[in-house]
Amino acid sequence: MGQSSSENIRLNQIGFYPAASKIAVVVGEENTDFVLKDSKSKKVVFTGKLGEIRKSQYSGKPGRIADFSAFQKPGNYILEVPKAGTSYPFEIKTEIHKNVAIAAIRGFYYQRASVALPEKFAGKWARAEGHPDDKVLIHPSAVSAGRPEGSVISSPGGWYDAGDYNKYIVNSGITMATLLSVYEDFPAYFKNLKTNIPESNNTVPDLLDEVLWNFRWMMTMQDPGDGGVYHKLTNPKFDGMIMPDACKNPRYVVQKNTIATLDFVAVMAQSAKVLKNFEKELPGLSDSCKSAALKGWAWARKNPAMGYHQNEMNKTYDPDVVTGGYEDKDGKDEWIWAASEMYILTKDEDYLKNISFETDKPMPLPSWSQVKALAYYTMIRNEKQLGPVDQQYLRSIKKSVTDFSDDLIKDLEKQPYQTVMGKNIKDFAWGSNAVASNQGIALIQAYKLTKNRKYLHAALGNLDYILGRNATGYSFLTGFGSKQVMHPHHRPSIADGIVEPVPGLLSGGPNPGQQDKCAGYPNNFADESFADADCSYASNEIAINWNAPFVYLAAAIEALSGK
Repeated sequence: MGQSSSENIRLNQIGFYPAASKIAVVVGEENTDFVLKDSKSKKVVFTGKLGEIRKSQYSGKPGRIADFSAFQKPGNYILEVPKAGTSYPFEIKTEIHKNVAIAAIRGFYYQRASVALPEKFAGKWARAEGHPDDKVLIHPSAVSAGRPEGSVISSPGGWYDAGDYNKYIVNSGITMATLLSVYEDFPAYFKNLKTNIPESNNTVPDLLDEVLWNFRWMMTMQDPGDGGVYHKLTNPKFDGMIMPDACKNPRYVVQKNTIATLDFVAVMAQSAKVLKNFEKELPGLSDSCKSAALKGWAWARKNPAMGYHQNEMNKTYDPDVVTGGYEDKDGKDEWIWAASEMYILTKDEDYLKNISFETDKPMPLPSWSQVKALAYYTMIRNEKQLGPVDQQYLRSIKKSVTDFSDDLIKDLEKQPYQTVMGKNIKDFAWGSNAVASNQGIALIQAYKLTKNRKYLHAALGNLDYILGRNATGYSFLTGFGSKQVMHPHHRPSIADGIVEPVPGLLSGGPNPGQQDKCAGYPNNFADESFADADCSYASNEIAINWNAPFVYLAAAIEALSGK
């Protein structure tokens, strides 16, 4: 069967765990039966009836569910439906998502700034060093007593934020928190997980080695004079579609502000706690984190409402800066998050004074501009360290997380793709695959709290969604699946002359806003609003804050799959 016939059957193109649910969606309404065949011998190994017709609430297109969860034998298979054709091949085996999790972690290696990526680690995507960032200018908006305009600082390392080559503290905040959190929640899983990075032979888990690459850059973004943190390190304008080593424009650090500083404080506090376990390998680093966090907190207390407004800044200072704004109008959630991390680190209840966890309101899904739930997860994660005063917080925080997850799974069985993702049109925002991933994290938190497998089942459904069980038919992780994303909005993937994009990067996913005006969108339906075209930054860019929750989801599902 050709590719076109396969597109009528949507499923996780990587495969399934033997004992977990196995669901495909067959597009159209004329079929009633399906068969599972061994992909080599073509022998029928399982037969089943398709479910009743379900229609997409966005396109009205019909489909039926093929549920073959009862079949558990490891092997390589295809699903066949008489009038719909044959599915892409898939596998049933334990650790089915292990390579997916490793690749998504390695995605961060490919985003490393200020270093060459040799073939030994990067394969055919090896590249020369770009953006050494050892001579970064102080932008006039960022001037302080010890650092006048135009003075030069060194701020190397870190990850390129997205498809562009700039480095942003606010977006690093949630990214680092998510990666540190998956380590804290599943430390045994990462202990020996090797990802083939230059640090793989040391005794620190590879995930943390990768995190340290960005962490050390973040530390250079704090003004040593006063403790405030610069918003970003950036060119005034975006680089063209060229390789990192071809970029020669001057780079600046830009205006300190409260929200960037609080994001930094939270990450440093969480890092101090995690790195305390690696005192032998990283002597003194945990203490340095704590000092940086304390200094940043003091600056934020002195400057509690210093916003970042790029257009206003450009009216006052030159050169104009037109790269990613990451402007956040409301810092209340950053205060809650930073205070929680500082409290857990220091056990000083003063940090929680004047802080409300706002559990009387529904928990918002985490995003770069909304980090309140990260505080909830932190309090739950560190429950054993909380004093009696905090138990009242904890009860309401736990209820917020389980209420949020219960709302997600309500009517799950009626959804056209039987996924939590896409139930609400708001799910299809910019970076909708990060929405799917962050929903998965919330569900895993609820599972850890309750041990009720319905949450884990729904989280796995969102992983299935990202890897092919969706209305576009794409697997959204580069390098994975039979119908995979090939043209992400990502400068190295565009400029390197290699057919395949850099692997292990999560595409943004359907976004009915279509802000890029790129040709190639199939239609305006929310769940299909995706273009695999490199001009489509609204649906097909990659970003560190999207890859991180995907790493959490894939690795957590792997860690829990044998449980």
